[in-house]
Amino acid sequence: MKTHTFLALLLSCSSLLAAERTILMVDDHEVLYRSGTRRFMNTPLRHAKNPLIAEVKPWELTIGWTSVHRDAKTGKYQLWYQGYGGKRAQLKTHECVVCYAESDDGITFTRPYLGLFDFNGDKNTNIVLIGSGVYGDRYCNSVIVDEREKDAAKRYKMAFNDWSKDADGSVWAGLHVAYSPDGIHWTKHPEAPFYRCFYGAKKKQPPFAGENPYSETKSNDGRVRRQALLPMSLSDAADVIYDPKHKTFVIYGKMWIGGPDGGLGWKHGMGRCQSTDFLHWTKPQLVCAPDDADGALEFHTSPVFIHCERYFSLNQILDRANKGVMDIELMISRDGFEWERPFREAYFIPRSPGQQFDSGTIVTNANMIVHGNEMRFYYGAYSSGAIGGGTDITGDQQTSGVGLATLPLDRFAGIRPEPEAPTAKVKQPPTIGQITFKPMDLKGRTEIYVNANAADGAVWAELLDEDGYRVPGFDKENCVPLKKDALRYRFSWKDKKLTDLPPAKYHIRLHLEKADVFAITLR
Repeated sequence: MKTHTFLALLLSCSSLLAAERTILMVDDHEVLYRSGTRRFMNTPLRHAKNPLIAEVKPWELTIGWTSVHRDAKTGKYQLWYQGYGGKRAQLKTHECVVCYAESDDGITFTRPYLGLFDFNGDKNTNIVLIGSGVYGDRYCNSVIVDEREKDAAKRYKMAFNDWSKDADGSVWAGLHVAYSPDGIHWTKHPEAPFYRCFYGAKKKQPPFAGENPYSETKSNDGRVRRQALLPMSLSDAADVIYDPKHKTFVIYGKMWIGGPDGGLGWKHGMGRCQSTDFLHWTKPQLVCAPDDADGALEFHTSPVFIHCERYFSLNQILDRANKGVMDIELMISRDGFEWERPFREAYFIPRSPGQQFDSGTIVTNANMIVHGNEMRFYYGAYSSGAIGGGTDITGDQQTSGVGLATLPLDRFAGIRPEPEAPTAKVKQPPTIGQITFKPMDLKGRTEIYVNANAADGAVWAELLDEDGYRVPGFDKENCVPLKKDALRYRFSWKDKKLTDLPPAKYHIRLHLEKADVFAITLR
């Protein structure tokens, strides 16, 4: 599950001032060119108290999907997570449930025992949503907090996958939604599913246009096998955000693509659909898919969040050849449609080694939380792979929980000098580099800040005119350099201020010596 307040989305660039603009070093979109540098990715640090929530109740044998919200006024955390009890549950509706926890600091969570739903007669549960029980399990849970919603009963919105029957008795899996005034008491919307999902027909060819994709067959023991041959459909998970750029709710989910022979259900790619009212959703479209470099790997789900004018996806990379284990890759986009994968050499959040709670499967969400000078990434996880089921995820050897990994603010990726290779004549190659940004209008700008680690070196800033000539007084020699590790260092020049500049466009150039630069902010 995932949650974003609209306020948090709009202010997620580390600044409460609308006049500020932060440029992250995750890509070169604002960079004209770089010399003697290379880009690197930061790997988040796991919290020492992981798992923050461990499996202790019979309804949480496996903890998967999570969603988290931090109230901007009170600082209180609300966390929803998927608890899977499987056949421990006496009722089909309770095999895969949504649970609730809360925290004052985002580290120590408590389970309030709400008495809303029992589990095998035990009324002291933190379960806040159960399944329909029509066919398969209710699955995933993605929560968004809609501060603009006028109806208080619908302020919290949840997207999840479940099963329902239509008027002629056909059983469909697909998108369901629910509403809540407080994140605890949920009301399912009676209409569902809002879009339908493929299931039960792997490797079969898609039906002909106009052919009924739904069918049922009965086995000798009387059980009914159902299948829905729906090509180009989203699968059984959904991650929802509100996109202020496109002014719409957006779901990113795993989307089936066909195999080498055209058969259905081969691999998952990244699908997208949108809605202005959370009820009427566009036809899903494929926006990113595994390619040559992935080999046998595929996507699982690809949750997205927006930060500093960038779309980020904590893409779950699934390895079917290795029992379905999953690691997390960082992907980026400028518009939410066209995606780049520049950090494929290493995983953003790799599985833990050994037999720890997050050594098999990591399930990310669309809820990156900014807490002070820290970015927090919560995730559900378990020690087995994500496919196969059975005793792999229900046995005593299985461990599971909710984890947390963190990064310093805005430090997804950085630029550092790339020393030249030593030669016979150059025994000690230089450790300097420079970043020249595309020309930008600095009218109204009074400060330039840098987010960088220069504890062993320095970072200088200078300005060039649009033709590349240095601006007198704003050169490197007159700049007071950064010589420490700082998330927000204000550049200054000896005798000049930005307000002294005549109206024009200027290049900002950063000079790096043994330093890592993560972002600049214009104020």
